[in-house]
Amino acid sequence: MVSKTMQTPEEFVIGVQESKLIAIVRGTSGKFAAAAALALMEEGFRYVEVALTTPDATSAIAEIRANAPPGSLVGAGTVLTVGNVKDVIAAGAQFIVTPAICESVREGARQDIPVVAGALTPSEVHAGMSQGATLIKLFPASLGGPNYLKALRDPFPTVPFIAVGGVGLTEAQSYWNLGALAVGPGGPLVGNAASSGGDLVPLRQRARDYLALARRFQEASARP
Repeated sequence: MVSKTMQTPEEFVIGVQESKLIAIVRGTSGKFAAAAALALMEEGFRYVEVALTTPDATSAIAEIRANAPPGSLVGAGTVLTVGNVKDVIAAGAQFIVTPAICESVREGARQDIPVVAGALTPSEVHAGMSQGATLIKLFPASLGGPNYLKALRDPFPTVPFIAVGGVGLTEAQSYWNLGALAVGPGGPLVGNAASSGGDLVPLRQRARDYLALARRFQEASARP
């Protein structure tokens, strides 16, 4: 059944903040990437991105969109050009993610699809928001760590950030504590599950671990 779920940029911000997680899948083929992404969704991930560096990524996005559980959204990552934006929207992507401030940010905003724009410096953060980004992806977050996010949020208190790049279970809560709406685990979560011979069983366990951590953080944050 094709997922009919679409979110406005405003709804996307709220949903990401609630879920605390966007999974990043890079595979050796579209088939393996789709299998890994659907396994993550079945475990409870609401937002899963498939990087365009994956061979046949648009086919994977279409397959995931057609088979995603209700309420789960598939996005396209490493979206660099206007052509990329058009291709992934045609394939069924429900949000796009860029590694940098590039022409795809403005085009995605023009198409009214949620855009997560990659940025590292204050100038890049400002440029991304000026071009219509929905969220800013602090990337690579590991370069400065959680304290760098805190420093960025001082001059940009209203910018919604997610932390991506080297964010494992041990780092996720630190980013949340310092104001990240969400984190985007890739390798630490997916491992080799989106590759030939990859095993989905440990992927599912890692997914449960991340989801449990997010749930505990949400519960603790809700306490008076």
